[in-house]
Amino acid sequence: MKLDLASVIRGRLTFLIMTNAAVFVLLSFLSPYFLDFYSLLDMTRFGAVLGLLALGQTLVFVSGGGGIDLSVGSMLSLSGVFLGVLVVVAGVPVPLAVVATLAFGLALGTLNGVLVALVGMPPFIATLSTLYAYGSLALVWTDGAPIDGFPEGFGVLGQGTVASVPNQVLLVLLPAALVLGYVVSGTAFGRAIFFVGINDTAAYLSGISVTRTRIAVYAISGLLAAAGAIITTSWLMSARPDAGSGAELQAITVAVLGGAAITGGEGSLAGTLLAVLLVTMIAFGLDLAGVNATWQLGVLGLLLVVTTLLNQFVLARPSRGAA
Repeated sequence: MKLDLASVIRGRLTFLIMTNAAVFVLLSFLSPYFLDFYSLLDMTRFGAVLGLLALGQTLVFVSGGGGIDLSVGSMLSLSGVFLGVLVVVAGVPVPLAVVATLAFGLALGTLNGVLVALVGMPPFIATLSTLYAYGSLALVWTDGAPIDGFPEGFGVLGQGTVASVPNQVLLVLLPAALVLGYVVSGTAFGRAIFFVGINDTAAYLSGISVTRTRIAVYAISGLLAAAGAIITTSWLMSARPDAGSGAELQAITVAVLGGAAITGGEGSLAGTLLAVLLVTMIAFGLDLAGVNATWQLGVLGLLLVVTTLLNQFVLARPSRGAA
């Protein structure tokens, strides 16, 4: 039985699993510390925030209309500052401040959705504008300085572990992924996201509100960015106004690697999580091996180019063996 490369690549999850396995083996040769069990578990904490942002980006991609959210990094920064002001400056209890921060992120994302789906701005322009606006507000609000002075117990979420598994993975990323997985695969709203992404006109004629659906996915992206801000602030025990700088490009990279099509209607949350694992493993493994950070970015860029070319020239063509 011959191995059909095109068939393997078309099965994106299979392709990502095989790629993760190959990278794992390669990195285990580059650094003797890579195979340490506790190091591998600790590695996952570096992908928690990226995973949240990439899950939101995936839903935005899937909803179509050229959807993209360039503001996720700035929403993370601004949400973290908002949390810092509530807890440190205003003395709001941490649980209440966390809930308020999630609502704040939801509002920021909803504004993006309104600009795109209701006002009619191109998603790239709308979210590029809010990238600058949210990022600038975070800097102005803090005069560019981090907000310190969080209560000691707040660090448990970002720094603690349960059975050596980081709390930010076990208590935030995995539950968020499970809830979104159910929403996408088991609800009418989840099916509507794909339907709208495939053909928004047909979706509208079928009774689906294209506007509400697209506003909702941007709102979810903002909510997940706020969750990422809470994790980041707990990890650093400081609300940094630049905490999310560059995170939007990483989230886009992971979503594309995971199989989300920016043209809409195609994507997988499981694929996104596997892509998060791949990107995190590469960065962690190369760092352990003493590889310069510049080369790490080059490796990720090359991986993205290869994946895009595979999408373009393999996935788009029918298998030669097909009748």
